Amino acid sequence: MDISKLKAVIFDCDGVLFDTALSNRKFYNEILASFGKPELSQEQFIQVHMMTVAAAIDYLFPELDDPDPVYAKIKEIGYAKFIPYMQMEEGLCDLLAAIRKKGLIPGVATNRTNTMEAVLEDNNLTQSFDIVVTSRDVERPKPAPDQLEKIMAAYGLSPDQIVFIGDSEYDEQAARAAGTWFVAFKQPRLSAKVHVDSMLDLGKLLKVKE
Repeated sequence: MDISKLKAVIFDCDGVLFDTALSNRKFYNEILASFGKPELSQEQFIQVHMMTVAAAIDYLFPELDDPDPVYAKIKEIGYAKFIPYMQMEEGLCDLLAAIRKKGLIPGVATNRTNTMEAVLEDNNLTQSFDIVVTSRDVERPKPAPDQLEKIMAAYGLSPDQIVFIGDSEYDEQAARAAGTWFVAFKQPRLSAKVHVDSMLDLGKLLKVKE
């Protein structure tokens, strides 16, 4: 990875910017309980962690011809009460400040939909990113490359000028399809150019932190 060419540093949300394991488990478990289903298994959690809400509902409720009652329940439950269970990754704010100081573009590419704005607002991160692309902003969510391609198009970037930091197979596949650099965050099982375990490690890799 040629750091000298980089123009943009793009982050996935869940599992990278935040540890969302607890919040997402609580969210989906409450939905499942509302329909008399058992709590998420570990395999189910791994899958829904990567998916859009729509894909997760199709996955968790394959027996339903009409998922509208589930979406009605989701609207009733909301997501706001689960945001406090999200844990911001240590060192994130310092890294984002260093990225901006270096003149790089900080951005987000996430399969979240209408919850991303509230997540950033509640954590005082709204002004920390120059561009945020969610699944509702593109035709195809990850693992398709649409989100990364939209960011590249917005700034006239080539694939070797952008690095994507993710933690899932969907992230890995999206980066590969878009041709961008991929850095795996706390996931040694993923195929990536580089693996990092902290925001400090990432800052050193990007040469924005000592």
